Amino acid sequence: MKTALFVAWRNQAEQHQGWGPVGRLEHENGTYRFFYTQGAKTLDGFNPFSEMPHLNEVYESNELFPLFANRLLGKQRPEYENFLRWGGFAADSSPDPILILGVTEGKKATDSVEVFPCPVPDGEGCYFNKFFVHGLRWMSAASLKRIETLQPDERLYLMLDLQNPYDENAAALRTDTDRAMLGYVPRYLAAEVVELCGQCDLDFIELFVAQVNRDAPWQQRLLVRMHACWPNGFEPCSGEAFKPIPDSVSASCH
Repeated sequence: MKTALFVAWRNQAEQHQGWGPVGRLEHENGTYRFFYTQGAKTLDGFNPFSEMPHLNEVYESNELFPLFANRLLGKQRPEYENFLRWGGFAADSSPDPILILGVTEGKKATDSVEVFPCPVPDGEGCYFNKFFVHGLRWMSAASLKRIETLQPDERLYLMLDLQNPYDENAAALRTDTDRAMLGYVPRYLAAEVVELCGQCDLDFIELFVAQVNRDAPWQQRLLVRMHACWPNGFEPCSGEAFKPIPDSVSASCH
């Protein structure tokens, strides 16, 4: 079975801009593979990663590349079980590292790289995704206090922030009765979430609290699951920036 993630990068010189996909990481039959996508050529300020210096090459390894392995906690770390639990994994499980990275986004305070999975239809042909809510550190004290009171399976709602000066596709999340704003859909999902809102019956776009990790850092505090229709012709991760640079690689997202 193949598991895969896209690798995104943000230009730190531009506070709110310059974000985009630059590569793809895959794992299949014990082999890890990485190649750059067209976004690596067009994203202003991006330079190839030092251990993968050539844009046209496909890199393969029997072990997870250090660039990504360093984004996982070692099993010997005392907080490792909490790290798994925050992502919704059983503390005594040994999930594929790529699956862990796909939930935790592989973020480090020392760089501007993050990773994310390309959504695919579930067993019923519908959209399903889990993600950590972004932007909590910019929320008000009242919003942060409300997050602490959220319960598993509590219903949440989308608020499209179409006049957001930093991202025209920004989509915020709120609670039901008190309409408390909680944060934002991750930027890498936002454009597709906006597309789903335009094509799906809004009654069939559902978001629920998966879990609240009260002992986790803000970026892993609120885990949400989202269900929606999968419209005809809906192709996530299909823009030019997602297409592979090496000619030997298929452009398919799956």
